[in-house]
Amino acid sequence: MAENRASADGTGYGEGVPCWVDAQLADVEAGKRFYGDLFGWTFEEAYDSTVWARLDGDRVATLSRKTDGRMPTVWTVYFATPDAEALGRRIREAGGQVVTAPVEVGAGLGTAALVTDPEGAVFGLWQAGEHPGFGRRHEVGTFGWAELYARDTEVANSFYGGLFHDALFGPDAEPDFGRAAVEEVFPAMMPPHFVVHFRVADCQEVLGTVNRLGGRVQVAPFETSYGTVAVVSDDQGASFALLERRAAPEV
Repeated sequence: MAENRASADGTGYGEGVPCWVDAQLADVEAGKRFYGDLFGWTFEEAYDSTVWARLDGDRVATLSRKTDGRMPTVWTVYFATPDAEALGRRIREAGGQVVTAPVEVGAGLGTAALVTDPEGAVFGLWQAGEHPGFGRRHEVGTFGWAELYARDTEVANSFYGGLFHDALFGPDAEPDFGRAAVEEVFPAMMPPHFVVHFRVADCQEVLGTVNRLGGRVQVAPFETSYGTVAVVSDDQGASFALLERRAAPEV
């Protein structure tokens, strides 16, 4: 069942809440085979060379064909905003950059932009139109978390805390993303970046499926405050993480 997630402006998600994920792939058909087998997703045409990924009928992601072979093969997390133009200005004022100016997506689905934080980590902005964002999340086979691996976590905390204070620290905040130092998980020379996490029931079991489908394990399972995580890549090189949540303690 899709979640009740009304926001103050009626668009579905409050500003600063991760509301969508998108994979940029060279071969969308291969992506459909990989993720359909891995997560049980089904697919339908969306717009241009993009397809909706659905779980039990609800939208959970998009797979898009890269328009330029030089673009990275990557999963991108999008943060909700009621005004992408205004948030882009605030991002520049805070030391970030606007990589792709806000542009309308599809026929009134919404407005998207790509931006970076002061250290160069790329993320998206989504100003909802007809498409508010995730039809379901926090379930097996859907988005569960986004982790920023930063060079300087104090800089990251200041930047995102200033932009998205209510989503991170407000009285009703239930943050869906965190910040950690790059070297905690990756080689120190790895640039700052976001890793999209998808929920799984059994991380170790799903790693076997990733390997069978031609993907690769980049970081073996490790423990975090939000569950057991493994970082993998699909058969085209797009990195993402598997997240096995801990069972709630019995009361």
